[in-house]
Amino acid sequence: MLNTRDIIRKIWDAQGYGNLAVWKNGATEVIEPGATPKKDGEPPLVIFKPIPLVGGFSMLDFALGDAELLAFIENEVTAAGGEIVRD
Repeated sequence: MLNTRDIIRKIWDAQGYGNLAVWKNGATEVIEPGATPKKDGEPPLVIFKPIPLVGGFSMLDFALGDAELLAFIENEVTAAGGEIVRD
């Protein structure tokens, strides 16, 4: 199962390197914008663009505590058919 804050940490780390692809099994990969990756023949559940999501936060802790960001990540994952929890 996916974890909201773990995904936000990975999105934070992906800033300036590309987008973050997330699969149902929890695997993640930083990908080039516009890329269509697959793992074991499966496309990612969601692809997040880091700069619009976390670029406005001066510190990772602020992003991890932002209720709107947490809800957005959870809504995107569940809308795509995944399961996600907050710790």
